[in-house]
Amino acid sequence: QVQLVESGGGSVPAGGSLKLSCAASGYTYGEKCAGWFRQVPGKQREAVAQIDSDGMTTYPDSVQGRFTMSLDTAKTTLYLQMDSLTPEDTAIYYCAASRWYVRCRGRTDEYSYWSQGTQVTVTS
Repeated sequence: QVQLVESGGGSVPAGGSLKLSCAASGYTYGEKCAGWFRQVPGKQREAVAQIDSDGMTTYPDSVQGRFTMSLDTAKTTLYLQMDSLTPEDTAIYYCAASRWYVRCRGRTDEYSYWSQGTQVTVTS
């Protein structure tokens, strides 16, 4: 059974930084899409970072230049470095992994495995 175990959430002041981690069991990153998503009340789950099978990362305009996704050399852990945080970044953050997709567009239906989520709160 595949499990994604997420850690690193918490509360930070506006302008601060936070780094999330996502360790996988029963799954190896790098061959298929992996990504980070967030969700707030009244809004659908939103992609904030994706990595394709060729290692290319993509970000939406809302986080471009502030968020950076990476994969460790052992291909066991995903990371999301978040800088220059604002209150609008407050959400539950999830990591995700795909069974089949090698080209990633940030659609939730591209992903089969999900973490339980962690709360990120940015105070003003």
